[in-house]
Amino acid sequence: MDWFNLYGLVIISVIMIPNVLCAIFDNAAFENSFHNKTIEVIEQIGRYGCFAFLIFNIPFTYFGFWFEASRIVYPVINAILLVVYLLGWWIFGRRKSMVKQLWLSIVPTVLFLFCGIMIISIPLTVSAILFGIGHITISYKNGVGN
Repeated sequence: MDWFNLYGLVIISVIMIPNVLCAIFDNAAFENSFHNKTIEVIEQIGRYGCFAFLIFNIPFTYFGFWFEASRIVYPVINAILLVVYLLGWWIFGRRKSMVKQLWLSIVPTVLFLFCGIMIISIPLTVSAILFGIGHITISYKNGVGN
């Protein structure tokens, strides 16, 4: 991998498909009843950082795969995590539940964190941590009311 990560683009595209479909057909599903500006900003910085740094590798902040089998482990584990994420959308459908909220926030956080660690990308790893803190907190707080 050089500056562009094709796997990252595919990962982001797959993650966004059910989100876009949900936004089109049930935009109330994204209603946020938890209003904490700090957490919301942390989530957004993490989200857009993950999107950018998963697709684009910034020189001197990205060091590549850290063991030989990574070239096999990286796509296989990412495919498994993407299937688990998509299964969450399929299993829970339009139902609102705490489990659904947490499933759809923890799995992408783990995926982003895994990618950052596997390709030794400092900005992706930091973004994944910020995204996880923000997204899981917001999902949990919104799920408590359901």
